[in-house]
Amino acid sequence: MDTIPLWVLVLALALLILLSAFFAMAETALMASNKYRLRHLAERGNRGAVTALWLLARTDRFLSLVLIANILLNALAAALVTVVAIDMYGDEESVIAAAAALIAFLLIVFAEVAPKTVGATYPEPIAMATSLPLQALLRLAKPVVGFVNLFVRALLRCFRIRTGLDAPQNRLSPEELRSIVLESGNFVPQKHRSILLNLFDLESVTVDDIMTPRPQIEALNLAAPIAVILDELTTCYHNKLPVFEGEINRIVGILHVRKAVGLLREPDELSKDHLRELLVEPYFIPQDTGALDQLQQFQEQRERMGIIVDEYGEVQGLVTLDDIIEEMIGNFTTSMPGGARDAVGWNAKGECLLEGSTPLRDINKQLGLSLPLDGPKTINGLLLEQLQDIPEAPISLRIGPCVIEVVQVQNQAIKVVKLLRPAASRRLLPF
Repeated sequence: MDTIPLWVLVLALALLILLSAFFAMAETALMASNKYRLRHLAERGNRGAVTALWLLARTDRFLSLVLIANILLNALAAALVTVVAIDMYGDEESVIAAAAALIAFLLIVFAEVAPKTVGATYPEPIAMATSLPLQALLRLAKPVVGFVNLFVRALLRCFRIRTGLDAPQNRLSPEELRSIVLESGNFVPQKHRSILLNLFDLESVTVDDIMTPRPQIEALNLAAPIAVILDELTTCYHNKLPVFEGEINRIVGILHVRKAVGLLREPDELSKDHLRELLVEPYFIPQDTGALDQLQQFQEQRERMGIIVDEYGEVQGLVTLDDIIEEMIGNFTTSMPGGARDAVGWNAKGECLLEGSTPLRDINKQLGLSLPLDGPKTINGLLLEQLQDIPEAPISLRIGPCVIEVVQVQNQAIKVVKLLRPAASRRLLPF
């Protein structure tokens, strides 16, 4: 070593550490990269992303290359430092120990921790930048890597572990996709993020979760006097009305109000038979049908409204195509005055007055609560289930972190309730 200048040895040591750092950083960056982001960039023609995906599809070979290179480089660096130390200070045990400690410190800091931290911080840019030289090295070192992998694959085969292209492909579950959307931050606008989240939730929603309940259905009764029917036609809020005879469970058809406009011009000649001629066949839906399935059924059947019936054939409510679409993208039509789906919110005191018929799903969405949805559909039903009795107002109870006060009871049902925001309820009711 006397013929080699010290600065050359130092330069060689620095080069070995830099090469080791390169492989460590490339390995961490590639393994930490978002495959879906790389696929997106690859589809747009990014050569680095294409090469990175090629390497990720051959993880066993890539890791073998990196580990072989790192072990050789680190061994050469340790040997070089030891030889220099012995040449300069002798072969005493203390000198060898000090040289080993020095090279261990240099490798840990400059060839492992620092480059791997950088690789984990900027995975995709570094993976794309280092993938091309790694691909070339992998092809050059194919015989060595293949020889090592013979033993590796034999060992893994004993444990029935598949690798590389034979490995099972990991697919994202709906819950994982939901987490990705939630963590998208400013990359996805709030409105778009809300639509995507609603779409994931739609799989667990049934038509009776979003239906207009039976007491709120606007319908025509053919058993009523013709004057009453005319008055209801001229003041209705909807374009389509269910028509029943005598009682709501005997629905005989659906009336398109626009088709009846011509008859309204001559009310004196209007008869119930004229209305019957305008009716179309009603479309019935089982109560537990999924909202997403029903959306597909609406498309296939070319329907926009269905009557929801239970197992006994009794009418439970009504659902329209608009109801399902609004469940995904939010309200976009004008609500019926006094409807239960009007927007609600907390006032300055942390209170909210609601009708008893307000759906629990709407309450959870608009007030940020987590009231149980696996039983009753409305706040009235939830309170009756909890109390197991029809209460005499006023009475309060806590469900989860929220305190609910019964304000008005009428006709064997809770008509008005007051909700206290969880933070406010903790201050008012310290139990």
